[in-house]
Amino acid sequence: MRTCVRGFGRGGGLLLLLLIPSLLLGLQLLLVGPRLPSAHRAAAGLEEPDAEVAFSVISIEPERTEPQRGDASRRPDLEQEEEEEEEEGGDMKDRRRREGVYEDENEMHSHQVGPRKVEMQPWAVNKPSFRAELHRIIIYINTPQLNCSRVVSPGQALESEPPAASPRWLLCAEDWLLPATDRPCVAYSFSMDKGDTDFHKTVLGLGCEVHSFDPSNSNTSGGHLGNSLVSNRGDGGVVSQHKMWLEWRVPRRKSKHKTRSNLSHVSQTLTDIMAALGHHTVHFLYADLLSAEWRVFQNWIESGILQSVHHMVATVHLQWAGFEVGGTNEEVLRYWFSILQGLQASGLKLVHSSAGKGHNVLQQTATNAHSSYTLSWVNTRH
Repeated sequence: MRTCVRGFGRGGGLLLLLLIPSLLLGLQLLLVGPRLPSAHRAAAGLEEPDAEVAFSVISIEPERTEPQRGDASRRPDLEQEEEEEEEEGGDMKDRRRREGVYEDENEMHSHQVGPRKVEMQPWAVNKPSFRAELHRIIIYINTPQLNCSRVVSPGQALESEPPAASPRWLLCAEDWLLPATDRPCVAYSFSMDKGDTDFHKTVLGLGCEVHSFDPSNSNTSGGHLGNSLVSNRGDGGVVSQHKMWLEWRVPRRKSKHKTRSNLSHVSQTLTDIMAALGHHTVHFLYADLLSAEWRVFQNWIESGILQSVHHMVATVHLQWAGFEVGGTNEEVLRYWFSILQGLQASGLKLVHSSAGKGHNVLQQTATNAHSSYTLSWVNTRH
């Protein structure tokens, strides 16, 4: 008997060690089994209960990590921008962050497209027609939208009644449209044929700070000449000249902040020029852009900068479609009319029109139209 007990003690301990894992597994199935999905329970040999079991679905998202340089999913322009920032140094990057220079995609898109798009107008007669489209434009630019009882004529600084002979352009001199005498007055002119001489005399006589933009190398006496906007601030009675021209293409993304110190390119948008010179308003603007006016106007409409321009005198050229304007003659005329409508939608009202020489429109002779027109607008929304 003692021998049996001693034998059982040694063998029993070994038997208990072998039974413990089985007992634990059975206990686990009893406790966890009711909470398993049916497929897992069937695999475990458990019957499906009558009551339904509610499950909570937990979405596990992989932890986001910073993309590494050279990752194919990264935008090349972003990598280039970061390289430029590294070259600028840590102090420059910190300053740019504080100034809010960085743009996300939405900000870039807003800057590119602007607050308003040019809305293409319907055909004049519901189908392409050169005669109908041209007639619509000629009627529009020869019909003043605002009558001015007092005007300022070219080369004059005193307001008067409209002259009997039609001048090349006019400035509307109604009291509510002219800048206050106790506030700064700013005038810009863009011309490469020196056709803005009378405009300079007029706005200088009105006491304006005058800036002339011409990419040529010529210079007039008494002016300041430079290819940047750093030191060319207006002096009383002197026209500040800039070797610069208007750009209508807005960069997709700007990696550097526009300041006076780095605005030295030959072409800049009107928005960047005003920002570099520290001007929030241009009271008088003169532009003879030699057929680039249509795309420039589109840029001004879409950027919303026309809200900051009070008076505008501009020559439109009809001999050919213009820079970066394509399509059939009928499509070009429709585009031109849509641009004119966009100017009106921006607040500009036509006050005067003067016809130029010739009767050539899109390389066709048009006896009822002229090759160019100088138009005078005033912004009634400022």
